[in-house]
Amino acid sequence: MPNLYDILYGAGVALSAPVWLLRTRARKKVLGAFSNRMGHVEPRQGDEPLVLIHAVSLGEINATRKLVDELAGERPELKFVVTSTTDTGYNRGLELYRNNPRVQVVRFPLDFSSAINRLLDAVRPAVVVLMELEVWPNFMKLCESRGIPVILVNGRVTESSFRNYLRVAPVTKRMFSRLATVCAQEQQYAQRFIQMGAPPDRVEITGTMKFDTAQVAQRIAGDDELAGSLGLQVGEPLWVCGSTGPGEEQVILDVYRELLRDHPELRLAIVPRKPERFDEVAEMISSGGFELVRRSQVVAGKAGIISRKAVVLGDTMGELRKFYSLARVVFVGRSLVDLGKKQHGSDMIEPAALAKPVIVGPYTTNFAEAMNAFRACDAMCEVHDAETLRQAVEKLLAAPAEAAAMGARAQQVVRQQQGATRRHVEKVLSFLK
Repeated sequence: MPNLYDILYGAGVALSAPVWLLRTRARKKVLGAFSNRMGHVEPRQGDEPLVLIHAVSLGEINATRKLVDELAGERPELKFVVTSTTDTGYNRGLELYRNNPRVQVVRFPLDFSSAINRLLDAVRPAVVVLMELEVWPNFMKLCESRGIPVILVNGRVTESSFRNYLRVAPVTKRMFSRLATVCAQEQQYAQRFIQMGAPPDRVEITGTMKFDTAQVAQRIAGDDELAGSLGLQVGEPLWVCGSTGPGEEQVILDVYRELLRDHPELRLAIVPRKPERFDEVAEMISSGGFELVRRSQVVAGKAGIISRKAVVLGDTMGELRKFYSLARVVFVGRSLVDLGKKQHGSDMIEPAALAKPVIVGPYTTNFAEAMNAFRACDAMCEVHDAETLRQAVEKLLAAPAEAAAMGARAQQVVRQQQGATRRHVEKVLSFLK
């Protein structure tokens, strides 16, 4: 039977219909959700214990891999369902687990009782693991009614989310009180979870899993092949700008033009965050008067003779870490231009794990915990605009010993912060006994 939450959700959809029905993008999003997220999942066979892991989007989905691997190593009979709400997260999940018969990737249901019950009936989880902060009142209520423990791992609550939850405290306090355990990334987040309703004796600090996905190394396998194919010389200074977003590439190119005056041997590689922007960035490079080589054309054998002055566009998937491995200096994008709160910062931990001197902009709240750790050890360079970016790159190029020391400190921070996944594994296993 529908409950109060179902009625409120239904009323919200109906009242907002005149808005989303008239807007093509919104209409596709709403209708797509009702088509794909109503819990229609093929019932699983067998009675092995199953862990349902919910990760909202791309970064969280990536973090599930190590969690799944370690749980499976401890309990070989376990099955897994990994859910996501975003298209990018769902597609990444399919990519990660396509060859793993023990893992099924599905869409997380909308918070309607009927949709949730369909999913729970079909997959029959022994325990549910929520990543970071994806807690819904109906989902929590129905899991509790079935005796399914729900654990929140890698927990974080931003200031804005915290304020929003407190505005509807009567709902959120009951919802968070149903959590079996909260594993928070740091003390501030732990306190916020308690204020939102999580029982204090169920909240503990376990660190962030983001550090555990990074490979601590000096080199990445295959980076020499990448260098050779792009005409990069051993020891040649390379500035790699990874996971860049709209508005940043033009700033980077302008800064690069200035740097070439004193560093004519400096090469530049840009790896945009989103594949749909590859052509746009290629045009930007060419129209700026720079020679261009696209990694995709090299792979396809269509690049021809590569100039040693060409700007490299990394427009293939899965090679960003190799680019970082070749870099003398790294800039991590989606941090210099304000692209909205959901896009504040990209993963600076990967290049740090490779002992690279890393530069970021002022917008890094998606990696706030990691940045706190790097700041505490003077292991990251933060800039605010084009001029401070130029000065930072200039300084790191001119002082290689200082740059190497900063990179070494960053790598040490990564080593020290790793281990959160293992702590989460032990917590999940304690509920499977």
